[in-house]
Amino acid sequence: MPKPEEAEQKRVAVEARSIVKAFGQGSNAIRALDNVSVAIRENEFFTLLGPSGCGKTTLLRLIAGFEYPTEGAILLYGDDIAGLPPFKRPVNTVFQSYALFPHLTVSENVAFGLEMLGRSKDEIKSRVAAMLKLVHMEELGNRRTDQISGGQAQRVALARALAPGPKVLLLDEPLSALDYKLRKEMQIELKRMQSETGITFIFVTHDQEEALTMSDRIAVMSKGRILQVGSPWDIYDKPADRFVADFIGETNFLTAAVVDIANSRATVRLSSGKEIPATVAEGMQPKHEATIVVRPEHARAVKKGGQLSGTVENVVYFGTDTHIHIRLEDGSPFTVRQQNARSEFCGFEIGDPAGIEIAADAAQVLRD
Repeated sequence: MPKPEEAEQKRVAVEARSIVKAFGQGSNAIRALDNVSVAIRENEFFTLLGPSGCGKTTLLRLIAGFEYPTEGAILLYGDDIAGLPPFKRPVNTVFQSYALFPHLTVSENVAFGLEMLGRSKDEIKSRVAAMLKLVHMEELGNRRTDQISGGQAQRVALARALAPGPKVLLLDEPLSALDYKLRKEMQIELKRMQSETGITFIFVTHDQEEALTMSDRIAVMSKGRILQVGSPWDIYDKPADRFVADFIGETNFLTAAVVDIANSRATVRLSSGKEIPATVAEGMQPKHEATIVVRPEHARAVKKGGQLSGTVENVVYFGTDTHIHIRLEDGSPFTVRQQNARSEFCGFEIGDPAGIEIAADAAQVLRD
C-alpha cells in the first residue's frame, strides 16, 4: 500500500464528475447513479464496493463505454471520454464470465485483441509469451480454454485484457465464480499483477474481505451514491456512517450519551453508566444520545468486571478465533471475537454471565 505522501503525488487516471445515470423516462426513471464524483489515481488498485444494485457495475460500464452518462463527465487523464465508444478507449474489461473463446487455445485467446489492433506477428508472439509468464500459464499456451480449470480461465482472461497494454483495467467481480481457497489465492495474484504492470485497476465487488485484502483505496457505495472513499484501514476503523460500519465486517452498535468532546476525542456514557473514551468526527458536538461502534476484535469477554455485562447466548468456534455472542443487560446484542489459543477453550458457555472490556481507542461515535 503506498504511503499517503506518495499517493498524493500520483496523477489522476480516471475521474467521474457529478455523474448521473438514469434508466427509463419521466416519473418511471430509476437513478442508478446519483451525482457521483470520484478521482482514481494512476497505478492504483481501486475498488468499488457495495451491495447488489448500489450502482458500482453501472459506474464501471460508464468508464468502459458500454453505457453513457445522463449527466456529468468521465475523464481519462484529463480528457473527457464520455462520448467515446469502447473500442476507442485505452481501457479493457475482465468480466465475471471471462468471455473466452472455447475453440481457441490459451495463446490464441491472449493474442486475439492484439490481432484486432493490427500488431505485427513478432510483437504478438513476444507479448503473448510475456503475458503467459505474468499469469504463470507458460506451459498451457497450446491447450484449449475448454480444457482448463476455472482458476486458469480467470488467468487467461486477465492475460488477454492486459496484453494490449491498457491504461486502465476494469474488473467486474472476476473472482465470484471461484471456490474459496482459489479466490484467496487469486486475490494475492491480482495484486501482484497490478504491482508488476503498473496499470490502474478498478475492481468491482460486493465482498468486503476481498476489497480490504487487495485495495489501495475503496469507495463504498449504496443506492447510487458514494458514501466514503479511503484506504482499507480508514474504511474499516473510521467508517463515515452506520451503513459503512455495518457493511464492512462485523461490528457492534451501542447507544451512548456524549458527555464531553475535546480535540476530536470524546467521553461517552454507556447504558451501564460507565464512561469510556471514543473518537468523534470533526465538528461533532456533545449530545444526549448517539450511536457508537466497537469492532468485535477490539473487545474482550471476562468473567468479572468490564464496562458492560450480560449473558452469553452463543459461542461459535471458527478455528482461528471464537465469536462469543452476548446479550447485554439493556437487551442489546454484542459480539466479542477472541483469538484461539492452542488446546484451550475460550472459557464461556451458553448461559454464562460475562463482562465486556472495551479496548482503549476502540469506540467511535457515528454521525447521525
